[in-house]
Amino acid sequence: MTLIKWKNNSNAIDRFPFMPSTFNDFFSDFLNSDVLQKDFFKSVPAVNIMERKDDFTIELAVPGIDKNDFKIEVDKGVLSISAEKKEEMKDENDRYTRKEFSYSSFKRSFSLPEQVNTENIIAEYKDGVLMLVLPKKDEAKTKASREIKIS
Repeated sequence: MTLIKWKNNSNAIDRFPFMPSTFNDFFSDFLNSDVLQKDFFKSVPAVNIMERKDDFTIELAVPGIDKNDFKIEVDKGVLSISAEKKEEMKDENDRYTRKEFSYSSFKRSFSLPEQVNTENIIAEYKDGVLMLVLPKKDEAKTKASREIKIS
């Protein structure tokens, strides 16, 4: 998600008319680059947390990250989800050589309630959404109500 909408059809001279034209290529490429528009304004991913009868579900919106880049661990009742993504882009032409590095990462931690069975947590990544299912312990699951007869 970007916070500022960039106009890709304009060049740096339009944005910075006081600059000499020799800087036009550099700033135009930089300001219109995919790296800037994709990674510059990223922050921690949005999270949905739901409690159901038998489990808790955590969903994180993390598009563009490979499932092998995630690290999910539970330690002392705290669930930590993190990811790192590194990219390198090199562009050469007759006038200049440019090499750009892109690095993005995040880490989210959640204190787990005691009723979570940490041994059976399931994680799935599909269509840019990381979903974790945290099953409840058997004694914590809501049981159907029953009527008690008086004898």
